[in-house]
Amino acid sequence: IAANLGGMLTPFGNPQNLYLYTKFNIPNGEFMAIMAPPFVVSIALITLCCIVFVKPESLEINGEKTKLPVGKTALYLCLFALSIAIVFRSIPYQLGVVVITAVLAFVDISALKKVDYPLLFTFVFFFIFSGNMARIEVVRDFFSFLLSKSTLLFSVFSCQLISNVPSAILLSQFTGNYQDLLVGVNIGGVGTLISSLASLITLREYVKYNPKKVGKYIGLFSAYNFGFLIILTGTMLVIH
Repeated sequence: IAANLGGMLTPFGNPQNLYLYTKFNIPNGEFMAIMAPPFVVSIALITLCCIVFVKPESLEINGEKTKLPVGKTALYLCLFALSIAIVFRSIPYQLGVVVITAVLAFVDISALKKVDYPLLFTFVFFFIFSGNMARIEVVRDFFSFLLSKSTLLFSVFSCQLISNVPSAILLSQFTGNYQDLLVGVNIGGVGTLISSLASLITLREYVKYNPKKVGKYIGLFSAYNFGFLIILTGTMLVIH
């Protein structure tokens, strides 16, 4: 829940944010103003749940101490700062692509080999699919009708079936109401297991260490997630 909702405030906090931020050319101040209310409510709910339901546990880290190389650490911090500047449109992304790729090619070519290229191509195919869907008149009229009734509700519902990033890419072809769409695909990241890739990754990691408790995990996951979803959706409907 924290992974899905904690990044909604900034354009680079979630992949769907970065896409919609770029797609609709949303000003930085407006973006954060749109996402501030659901972010504040989400953080308040997460904090409350941690205080009431989570038992304190001691944290122990086993293993050898790792010392970061000063030079490479400083270089990566500079590249990170450059990436953030690109997101906020302070630097042309073409320049950033060239500089970052060139630096990594010379300093750490293995980093380029570790990029999840299949995932990147998956996003490319989402763009192609959504573009083709938008060209089909019947589909365009159907989605436009549903989104005109409530962009917020329909985007939340869509996330429960096809996940939040595909929903953002697909639904953005049929509405100009990016404010409600942005909120919907962020709070829609909680709910079902498939509403967000982060939820599926969490389940996979849990199964590695607790294969016999999957049923209990899914039960608790569903209770908390749908609780959050109902509260956040209701709150945003009242605010909007």
